[in-house]
Amino acid sequence: MEKETKQQEAQKRQSEQLVHQLVAAIDAEPNKFNNYYELGSLLTRLHDYTQAEELFLKALGLFETRGDERAVTFLKYGLGNLYYEVDQVDKAIKYYNQVEDEKMKADAYLMLAQSYVKKGQYKQAVMYGLTAHELEESDPEISQVLGDALLALGEFEQAKKYYDRILVRHPGRADTQFDRGLVAMALGEPYQPYLEQAQQLNPDYYKKSEKRIAKIEKTLQELGDKGGH
Repeated sequence: MEKETKQQEAQKRQSEQLVHQLVAAIDAEPNKFNNYYELGSLLTRLHDYTQAEELFLKALGLFETRGDERAVTFLKYGLGNLYYEVDQVDKAIKYYNQVEDEKMKADAYLMLAQSYVKKGQYKQAVMYGLTAHELEESDPEISQVLGDALLALGEFEQAKKYYDRILVRHPGRADTQFDRGLVAMALGEPYQPYLEQAQQLNPDYYKKSEKRIAKIEKTLQELGDKGGH
C-alpha cells in the first residue's frame, strides 16, 4: 500500500511539473495552439475540469479571432473530450460535430459513436462507428464501439465479427474478451473460455461487469419462453 502511495505521489509531482512546463510554454509562445491543447487535455486527465474548460474556451476565442482553423479544430475536439468525460454528452456531440480537420475525422467519429453509446442511442452509434471504420479500419477502439452498439441492438453475429477482429491482434483486452463471451452466450456457442480470459486479464473489470452475464441469460430465457431462438 505504502509503495502505491509513493508511486501516486511521484505521478502527482510529475503531473504538476508538466502543468508548470506547459503554462511556461504558453507564456513563452502564446501563438502555439498545441500547448493549450496539451494543457487542457492534461487538466482533463487530472480531473481539473473547471480549469480545463476555462483554458479551452479562452484558447478557442483566441484562435477563432485569428481564423486559425487547424487550432480551432483541435481545441473543439479537446472540449468535446472534456464534456464527454463529465457526462455532458450533448455538449460533447456538438463539439465533435464541428471537427473539420481530415486527419482528425476518424477520432471525432469514434467519439461520436461512443457518445451515442453513452446516450443509449445505439443505431446512431453504429452509423458513426461505421463511418470511423471506413477511415481507420485497424483501430481496435472503433471495432470495440461497433461491437458494443451491435451487442446492445441484439445484432449478435455482427457484433461477433468486430470483436473477433480485435482479438486476432489484441487478445489481451479484457473488455473485448468479456463482450465476446456475451455474444457467444447469446448465439448458443461455447462462451466460458472468453469469460475466463477476461477474469484472468482484469479481475476488477470482470467483477464490475458480471451482472451483464445474468442480464443476457435472463433475456435469452425470456426469448426461449416466448418460443424465440
